[in-house]
Amino acid sequence: MEYYAATGRRKTSTARVRLYPGKGEIIVNGKPLLEYFKREVLKMIIEQPFGVTDTLGKFDVAANISGGGLSGQAEALRHGIARALLKYNEEYKPELRAGGFLTRDPREVERKKYGQPKARKHFQFSKR
Repeated sequence: MEYYAATGRRKTSTARVRLYPGKGEIIVNGKPLLEYFKREVLKMIIEQPFGVTDTLGKFDVAANISGGGLSGQAEALRHGIARALLKYNEEYKPELRAGGFLTRDPREVERKKYGQPKARKHFQFSKR
């Protein structure tokens, strides 16, 4: 069966996405979408590329996601779906680009530095 494959990333999450012609089923790590992502907001984030390109219900999605938390995973999946839709039809590029779905969000967690309690926070300074 023919499919369109792409990879999406966000923070430390990676989503390997396969888009099959179908009726809108989304399977994430072997589970249905609403079983894996229980929050409705995450479901809306994931389906955004389909809404923008008017392809909601035209593709089945099979995705393997690893790393990160649920929000990062949802946005990695959105990134992967957008890239796969682009492989399906290059004409979707302006809409997907305008929505910001093709841009890899470069923001990552800043590392903790030694001599400090957190990445940017400093221990209390006593002048005397």
